[in-house]
Amino acid sequence: MRWIWIDKFVEFEPGKRAVAIKNVTMAEEHLHDHFPGYPTMPASLMIEAMAQTGGILVGQARRFQEKVILAKVGKAVFHKLVRPGDQLHLEAIIDNIAEEAAVISGTIRCENQLIAEINLMFSHIDRNLAGMEFPEENFVFNAQFMNLLKCYLPSDEPEM
Repeated sequence: MRWIWIDKFVEFEPGKRAVAIKNVTMAEEHLHDHFPGYPTMPASLMIEAMAQTGGILVGQARRFQEKVILAKVGKAVFHKLVRPGDQLHLEAIIDNIAEEAAVISGTIRCENQLIAEINLMFSHIDRNLAGMEFPEENFVFNAQFMNLLKCYLPSDEPEM
């Protein structure tokens, strides 16, 4: 089972920009151990939520033909803590996309307050410069994931 860190997309401009929602709740088991008595969402999981938002945007830009994986966190600056009950708005914008990689810049906001600024680089691993080989099947954007993704995009979005 995949660990999905976004609840839905509220905006999706193919090849350009995506905005996703992440609701933070006490139902998330990791919050009970992260600062007991004062639960906060770990920064690493906010990076993962941005990686999923940006990775799906990058994957869609290439018609989900590439295996897109997070290659580098270029920047991750956090300005505020995130607590249960917060609703995060994750905005990812493609800065650059090429045959072998893509770069996105992202922001996370809660109630219009800036929570984080995150820049990520993704690799299209079948086009990697090291010449490494990976399985033929798309283990990132597999059929199960593509069916799940249809639930996340706004209903007025065109089919992928």
